[in-house]
Amino acid sequence: MPKLGEFEIIERFFARAVADPAVRVGIGDDAAIVATEGEIAVAVDTLVAGTHFPADLAADAIGHRALAVNLSDLAAVGAKPRFATLALCLKQADPDWLGGFAAGFFRLAERHGVSLIGGDTTKGPLIVTVGVIGDAPRTPLLRSGGRPGDRIFVSGTVGDAAAGLEQLAARTAQAGAAARALIERFRYPEPRVALGRALAGLAHAAIDVSDGLAADLAHLCRLSGCGAVIDLGALPLSEPLRALYAIEDAETLALSGGDDYELCFAVAPADVGRVRDIAARIGTPVSEIGELEPGGAIEGRRDGRPVALAAAGYVHF
Repeated sequence: MPKLGEFEIIERFFARAVADPAVRVGIGDDAAIVATEGEIAVAVDTLVAGTHFPADLAADAIGHRALAVNLSDLAAVGAKPRFATLALCLKQADPDWLGGFAAGFFRLAERHGVSLIGGDTTKGPLIVTVGVIGDAPRTPLLRSGGRPGDRIFVSGTVGDAAAGLEQLAARTAQAGAAARALIERFRYPEPRVALGRALAGLAHAAIDVSDGLAADLAHLCRLSGCGAVIDLGALPLSEPLRALYAIEDAETLALSGGDDYELCFAVAPADVGRVRDIAARIGTPVSEIGELEPGGAIEGRRDGRPVALAAAGYVHF
């Protein structure tokens, strides 16, 4: 296999024509230069093979996930994605792997109008760092605006990605359609960009579900100075999850499993109808799962009775 150098990697796999007129200088110089108006939102995430994804995960899925997790952060503040940077650390420059990675990355980037404007490549263990920049809304969504009495919503379904990772680790991808559906939710998370943008100025607080619903809701509650009650019967559990797991195990995955990249947000009771209308218009399902309360505790309830929550969530260190 011919050896690829850094500049050949960049030119062959990552240098793309940029349609965004705001990009004055893109890939190929020492720094990108972009023209922006108003405030910007910036997010960055690092994914490490063996920690954030299996080392043998398909290259296109790694490319997709690397961008998706960052777009989810922009969605959580209601921003419009514009630009991305990519730092890629590779054990070796495998053209087939690079082609797959670039395909997954750019497929998602094109869907959201994101231009890759710079980055870096180096040799070492497989590590992917993506930074994203977007136009911040006039009233950004934050974790700190929740109020007692707000209704708690979550988009999509939760627990699927964690279950998919379990299925992937168990090599049960051929076991049936349910297992394959869960694995796809892990491989190709869907950042809720349109929903986040629509909620800016309406929702009081928001966070994306990356470490687990209960853990991420706890972050929102801590910064909002609130507690929360979750109705376990209202958790949105997918049919594939219900098909493969007992209800108690499915609820545990929904509460403590990470990598769903759904949005959890709090809205005033008077705005619940507007939220449902927006979600229907966008085509993103949302479920009301609880309420913010005074205090700091997060409690689970089933049929009105308290239920202990086993919901540690992902621990980074």
